[in-house]
Amino acid sequence: MSELTITEAEFIRSGSTIFRQTNLAFFAAGFVTFITLYDVQPLLPEFAREFGVPAALASLPLSVTTATLAIAMLLAGTVSETLGRKPVMVFSLFSTSLLAFMTAFSHTLSSLIAVRLLQGVVLAGLPSVAMAYLSEEIDPPSIGAAMGLYISGNAIGGMSGRIFTATVTDLSSWRTALALIGIACLVLSVYFIRHLPPSTHFRRHPFEVGYLFTSLYRQMRDPALLCLYGLGFLIMGSFVTLYNYITFRLLGHPYDLTQTLVSLIFLVYFLGSFSSSSMGRMVNRFGRRAMICAGLGAMAAGTAITLAAPLPWIIVGVAVFTCGFFGAHAVASSWVGRHAKTGKAQASSLYLFFYYLGSSISGTVGGFCWTHGGWGGVAGLIGLLLATALVIIALSTRLSTGHAQGGIVGKI
Repeated sequence: MSELTITEAEFIRSGSTIFRQTNLAFFAAGFVTFITLYDVQPLLPEFAREFGVPAALASLPLSVTTATLAIAMLLAGTVSETLGRKPVMVFSLFSTSLLAFMTAFSHTLSSLIAVRLLQGVVLAGLPSVAMAYLSEEIDPPSIGAAMGLYISGNAIGGMSGRIFTATVTDLSSWRTALALIGIACLVLSVYFIRHLPPSTHFRRHPFEVGYLFTSLYRQMRDPALLCLYGLGFLIMGSFVTLYNYITFRLLGHPYDLTQTLVSLIFLVYFLGSFSSSSMGRMVNRFGRRAMICAGLGAMAAGTAITLAAPLPWIIVGVAVFTCGFFGAHAVASSWVGRHAKTGKAQASSLYLFFYYLGSSISGTVGGFCWTHGGWGGVAGLIGLLLATALVIIALSTRLSTGHAQGGIVGKI
């Protein structure tokens, strides 16, 4: 096993070999996290057909995972301060890979939901802890580049999982697809443990339940962070709702596409990866509030375009929406760590808690909108969520001190 070491006084700097290997390790980690989290999303119509349930119930294998992930992440950051960053992330990756493999042997909807529920719990050890590790070990001027590659791994993992499962389902079965994903993720988990250097700036703290709750309470009292948490809830809720039910729309009449063809719409994730890095760079020029508003505007415009009947317009609408989402999320999530003065792991955990809670709640509510209102009902729900997000942006303006480091509205 190759073991990388850095001296106690050094941070991992851009351009070094250890920086490249750390980035690739986190790319693999992000890939595993999101491919195992979202590999079932294109299969929701398949679950509805095989298990004979409506769309809202068919969405539960995804919704329960994001719900338990959201809750468990509140604890994961604090646990990592006792057990260490890398051990918690390694356990998370190996456990979710094994559970991804086990989903292939689920023969009832209840057993599938039970395995996916456990998967959400163990997955929590990676996202919030990854943010804390990068903020502690990476040279501050290089954090943006490292975070960008990690988010790219998230995006490509989510895209690959959706396309792979849909294609293999057409050729064989969804169980075969999920088993193969589990095996591939185990291989990537081994890569992660071999190439990620151990923490050198981490300081271990004894686990204290009181500290966990007081730290979370402290973050919840910050008005600027509350605005960011609300934005995370709303933008992720919109994103998952659109992708959950666009598959139902395109598999049905008048499009009647195959699972493989529908899955190709997830290729627009590449545009999302590009928009997240582009909008991150433009923050210095236009400010965070303006870039978040631009992202929300793109999401609203994309939703409106999907209401058109021609398939090319639907694809264009999804692409515009996706670019807006990744841009808004990149700006909002990066600001959480910069704004939190203490308890950065807890602040990041809270952002991700609301982020995935939005996915869980809105993703399931969207099923009722689809059943009773078709795509117009789904688009209406997304529009309501985005309008609420704009209200929060307006509220944040009034709460801001007007200084770059005092709220979410100033330029850096």
